[in-house]
Amino acid sequence: MAQPLIRIDDVHMTYQAASGPVEALRGISLAVDEGEFVSLVGPSGCGKSTLLRCIAGLRPVTGGRIVVDGTEVTKPVPKVGMVFQAPVLLKWRTVLDNVLLPAELYGLNARDYRERAHSLLELVGLADFAKKRPGELSGGMQQRASLCRALILDPPILLMDEPFGALDAMTRDDMNLELLRIWGEQRGAGRKTVIFVTHSIPEACFLSDRVVVMTPRPGRVASVKPVALERPRTVATRVHPELGRMTLDLYNDLARKKLEEVPQTVS
Repeated sequence: MAQPLIRIDDVHMTYQAASGPVEALRGISLAVDEGEFVSLVGPSGCGKSTLLRCIAGLRPVTGGRIVVDGTEVTKPVPKVGMVFQAPVLLKWRTVLDNVLLPAELYGLNARDYRERAHSLLELVGLADFAKKRPGELSGGMQQRASLCRALILDPPILLMDEPFGALDAMTRDDMNLELLRIWGEQRGAGRKTVIFVTHSIPEACFLSDRVVVMTPRPGRVASVKPVALERPRTVATRVHPELGRMTLDLYNDLARKKLEEVPQTVS
């Protein structure tokens, strides 16, 4: 049997705040297969973003271990592309130069990646904006450029931290479909592995192969739900009865977990 591309074994994460230690994650265990699309949902502050940063090697775990492609994570992982909620584009650089930034940071010759950068910008509909600066783009266009930047080195793993949370509803729906197309929904073999953090349960169900529900802090895995929806997913999928049923089940699951965290008083 093939080993999972990402394996999270009993991971704990406690960080030091000004007021003292804060336990962000407790006993997280999860396996993600190559080419799988997995979403993390849960209440604010439950450690979803912290877990992404631990997988990427940007935060050290304080217990347990994370293994990516057979290697334990002890430093930043070059096989990972990160996409954040804010595009974080450098306003003084053109869109093309922003996309090429990771190549420069890794000490690579950016010229060798210009053709790929142009291909990615064309893929997301930004070919005519390569020489523009971020301030000349809409929010959705900036996020497309951010996605191209994450893909420029062709990482096999994409970690996405609420990348569409700040967009309006219509743009967000468009970006969901764009992401599935880039991920390679209709390709099968060769897909990237995606871990996607969102507060939107319908978005998680629409995009994912599995949805991981996390508890309030300290974050733990409450449940893992497979998504029984055929691919490719389209606008019509959004009104599929199974999507509605699963969305309701996950809302109820989260509500139960929140109630379990509330201290019970005895009258």
